[in-house]
Amino acid sequence: MAPAPFARLFGIGGRRALESVTPRRTFDDVVLPPATRRALDSALSQVTQHDLIFNRWGLGERHPTGLALAFNFAGPPGTGKTICAEAIAHSLGRRLLLVRYAELESVWMGETPKNVAAIFRAAREEGAVLLFDEADAIASRRSTSIDHGFQRESNTVVSVLLQELEAFNGVVIFATNLAANFDPAFERRIRAHVLFEMPGVAEREQIWRVQMHPTLTPLADDVDFRSLAEAYEVSGGDIRNAVLRAALAAAGEPGVDNLKAIHQHHLDAGIRDVVSARRVMRQSLFEAAESPVAVVAPDSLQSLEQLRRAITMACLAAGGAVLLAIIALLLALLS
Repeated sequence: MAPAPFARLFGIGGRRALESVTPRRTFDDVVLPPATRRALDSALSQVTQHDLIFNRWGLGERHPTGLALAFNFAGPPGTGKTICAEAIAHSLGRRLLLVRYAELESVWMGETPKNVAAIFRAAREEGAVLLFDEADAIASRRSTSIDHGFQRESNTVVSVLLQELEAFNGVVIFATNLAANFDPAFERRIRAHVLFEMPGVAEREQIWRVQMHPTLTPLADDVDFRSLAEAYEVSGGDIRNAVLRAALAAAGEPGVDNLKAIHQHHLDAGIRDVVSARRVMRQSLFEAAESPVAVVAPDSLQSLEQLRRAITMACLAAGGAVLLAIIALLLALLS
C-alpha cells in the first residue's frame, strides 16, 4: 500500500497503480545467466560512479540535463527484472516506487500526462528509485497521424516522460517484455540496456534450490533438482510457481504434518501444471484459424443436405401460415 504522501497525491484509487516498496531482496536472491549478470554489473557501476563523474569531476556543470540514471530491463516474464530493480534500490538504501502504467492510465483517463509529472515529483521528494512496470505501454512510439484523442494523449505522455527524464537526477528503471515498441527518443536517454535472458540448465538447477528454505522445507530423498532443470526449459518465475504448487500438493496429502515431505513427483507435477497453464495463455484465435480444416464424410454431406431441405420446407410453411394470417386479418377489417 502506498504511504500517506502518495495517497494524498494520487487518491485512494491510485494505490493500485503506484506502490512504494521498502526493498528487502538483494542480488543474492536472484540467479542470472552470466551475460545478464555482466550487463547488470556494468549498469550498477554507473550508479556507484555517478557522484564521482558528475559531481566531484564537475561534468554535471557541463551536462546539466540528462542526469537521470535510466536503465532498460528487457526480457521474458519471470526472468528477474523486478527483483533486480528492488536489489538496486536496496543497495542504494532507497525506497522503490513501482508504477503500473496500465492501471495508472485507467484510473486517470484524460489526466495521465500531469500525473506522470507528479510521479517524478513524488520520487524526488522521497528520494526513491522509479520502476515503470510494462514500460512499453508508457514509452511506446509516438503516432505521426493523430486521428483520435487517445493518440494525442499518448503522444503527450511520451513527451512529458522525456522531459522529466531530462530533469530527474535519480535512478529510473524501465522493465518490459517488448523493448522494440519503445519510442526511438528514449535510446539516448537510457544509460544501459540489460537483456534478461532465459536461464540455462545450471542456473535453473540453482533456482530450484534457492526456492527452498535451507532448514525448514521438508524435502524427500528422491528430489533431484538437476533432472528438473534438464527436463524443463522455464523461467525463474515458472519455477517459483511450481514449487508453491508442489508444496500445496504435499501439504494436502493425508497424514501427520511432521511426516509430510515434498517429493520429486510433487515438483514434476507442479512444473507440468505451470507449463500447461502457459500454453493455454498463448492460445489465440489466429492459431485456431490456422488449424487443419475438417473433412466431412459423404454420408455426413447427405445428412446435411437432408437437413437443409427440411429447414427450407419448414421456413416455407411458416411463411405461408403468416401470409394466410395477414389475409384473414384484412378480410376481417373490411367486413
